[in-house]
Amino acid sequence: MAAICFMLPRIPQPLTYHNFADHRSLLGIPNFGDVASNLPFAVIGAWGLCFLWLSKSESDRHFIDPRERWPYFFVFVGLFLTALGSSWYHLNPNNTTLVWDRLPMTITFMAMVSAVMMERISLKLGIWLLPILLFVGLASVLQWHWSELQGSGDLRFYVVVQAYSAAAILIVLLLPARYTQSRDLGLVVVFYALAKVLEYFDKPIFAALRVVSGHTLKHLAAAAAGYCILHMVRKRQPAAPVSDH
Repeated sequence: MAAICFMLPRIPQPLTYHNFADHRSLLGIPNFGDVASNLPFAVIGAWGLCFLWLSKSESDRHFIDPRERWPYFFVFVGLFLTALGSSWYHLNPNNTTLVWDRLPMTITFMAMVSAVMMERISLKLGIWLLPILLFVGLASVLQWHWSELQGSGDLRFYVVVQAYSAAAILIVLLLPARYTQSRDLGLVVVFYALAKVLEYFDKPIFAALRVVSGHTLKHLAAAAAGYCILHMVRKRQPAAPVSDH
């Protein structure tokens, strides 16, 4: 992925990216559909954090090792902050506010990579990589923002980091799981892919339906992916006795 990043030509952020289909206001809130559809992220993030706190006495059921809770802490923090950052961005879409939309999403993606590595490759590897992955993810957004300030916007690092997180999760899904509920992780991938499709067809969907845009539906699909993560950790059981080496 690092090699691909250096081989790709510079990828500028197109200004047309900020021109979403649904500009309607409601209750004095501009772009109401794209703003309000972030509420599920806040609900799921807060729910997940409450679950992690209240389930400490059940660690042997939901988490074989208490350290496995840490990636999910950052997953749910990222989801909650996504509600705030994305709402702020959609109130006034531009490159500056987009930073606050992308930073929390990247926290969620990279923490999820660490979680699946802990559970399907090595607990120690996942723990060691968690801060590194979070740093690299945040750095990819900040590097893009810095490049925009220099007048030569470049999304390569950010795009490659996103591709890495998706590819890593897909590959690790092929390995044996420490827990049940693997189906939920598959649904996370499906809903995330659906969110990307809905985002791409933002304007055609709004032109066809007139009541909701593709980008608003994208938020709901991405929130559904977040709920699948929450459902997975709430319902799972250890798949078999596991020893970590």
